[in-house]
Amino acid sequence: MKNHITENVKHNGAKLRKLLINGLRDMLWAERKLVKSLPKLARSATSEDLQVVFETHLTETQTHINRLERVFKMIGEPVKTKKCMAMIGLLNECNEIIDSTEEYSTVRDWGLIFASQKVEHYEIASYGTLRTIAKILRHGNAAELLQMTLDEEIQANRKLNDLAEAYIYMEALMD
Repeated sequence: MKNHITENVKHNGAKLRKLLINGLRDMLWAERKLVKSLPKLARSATSEDLQVVFETHLTETQTHINRLERVFKMIGEPVKTKKCMAMIGLLNECNEIIDSTEEYSTVRDWGLIFASQKVEHYEIASYGTLRTIAKILRHGNAAELLQMTLDEEIQANRKLNDLAEAYIYMEALMD
C-alpha cells in the first residue's frame, strides 16, 4: 500500500502542489475578508461574551494571515490571493442575519452564532486538508503552521458552541 501511495504522490505531485497553492491563496483571501467583517459582527452582537469571541477571533485571524504568508515563503511561492467564493457566501449569510433580525435581540445573537459556526467549519475543513497536503508533499514546517491555525479554528468553534449551549441553559432557567 505504501509503495502505491508513494508512486501516486510522485505521479501527481505537481497537481497536488497546485491544489495546495490554490487552497492557500483561497484561504489568504478568505482570512483577509474575515478581518474586515469581524468588527461588524462584534458591533452587531448583543451579548458581551459573543462580542469578545468576535474580537478575540479578529486578533487570531490576523495571526492566521501572518502564518499563511510564512507558509507561502516556506514552500517557495509568492504571496498571492484567490477570491474565495465560499467565504463571500458565508459572510453574506452573516450580513443577511444582521439585516433580518432585531437589533439587541437574542435571536440576532443566535443567528450570528449559527452563521459564524459555518465560517469556522469551512475554515476547519480547509486548514485540515491543506495541512494534510503539506504533509504529503513533505512541507513539515508549513504543515505545523497550518495545524496551529487549525487548532485555533477548532477552539473558536468551541467557544461559539459553548455560547450557544449557555443560551439554551439560560432560556431553560427562564421557563
